[in-house]
Amino acid sequence: MEMEDGHGRETVPPGEWRRLLPEYVAAGARYSAVWAVVLASKGIPYSQETEQGQWRLLVPAEQLSAAVREISLYEDENRNWPPLPPLRPALDSGTYTTLSILILLAAFHNLVRSDLVTVAGNYPDWFSSGMMQSGKIMDGEWWRLVTSLTLHADLSHLLGNLCIGGVFVVLLCREMGSGLAWTLLLGAGLLGNLVNGYIQPATHNSIGASTAVFGVVGILAGLSVRRYSQLKKRRWAVPVAAALSLLVLIGSEGKNTDVGAHFFGLLAGLLLGLFTEVLIGRYGYPGRFLNVLLAVCSCLLVVTAWWYALQL
Repeated sequence: MEMEDGHGRETVPPGEWRRLLPEYVAAGARYSAVWAVVLASKGIPYSQETEQGQWRLLVPAEQLSAAVREISLYEDENRNWPPLPPLRPALDSGTYTTLSILILLAAFHNLVRSDLVTVAGNYPDWFSSGMMQSGKIMDGEWWRLVTSLTLHADLSHLLGNLCIGGVFVVLLCREMGSGLAWTLLLGAGLLGNLVNGYIQPATHNSIGASTAVFGVVGILAGLSVRRYSQLKKRRWAVPVAAALSLLVLIGSEGKNTDVGAHFFGLLAGLLLGLFTEVLIGRYGYPGRFLNVLLAVCSCLLVVTAWWYALQL
């Protein structure tokens, strides 16, 4: 029988040593390499042996009770760690919902570009009424925070947001249901525009759904950060680094790119993702009814925002 001390040196233990058996600790317990670390941290001497390829721990006979007590405490404290993720109900993956909304956004782009005459007989100036203008938002025209997300400068601007954003939105919908996903998307875009409008000069204008798209990237990163930190994994910073890399690669190019809107959308999404994951851990995933309710509220917010915009 080979004998090693806690430092891996061969030794012959003086006096009587007893094997620390799993059944001493708790029913169903198994030998763990961490047990040696626990004993060492409590100053309890131990030795290791290998028998028929199996690893075993030995402690002095007079220290057996203390060793069993410390190992039992460790096992009790870590019995349900890491915690299991909350049970997720059957959720709508959001693929068809997302495609429908993206098609509506494309149709709205064509509507904005058409010569539509309203009931009052005038041509609505969609861009003037709905674009994000810092000075007017600070004066109380809150609806611009929402309406600007639905406007795009041209077809390439629209397609870029639809193609890139669609992928991330589908991923987010699969995580938590389409209703909550689109509500968070809208919230991240709204908050990103609000902060960007506050720090920009009063003459600053911007349009496009890219603020919300980067908000979705931030939400996914926030969810991952929270999950990694719960599992005590050091990889919690990886999602944030990936999101920032994406911002640098595709969110900071072009002379008309609003980097501030992209950054603050990403930041707002990150905070919303962290907060949402905390709530999910406490209350569980939203059910079908709540997802439908959130989806209806999100649609009503967009419609209400445009109703206010076109009244002026």
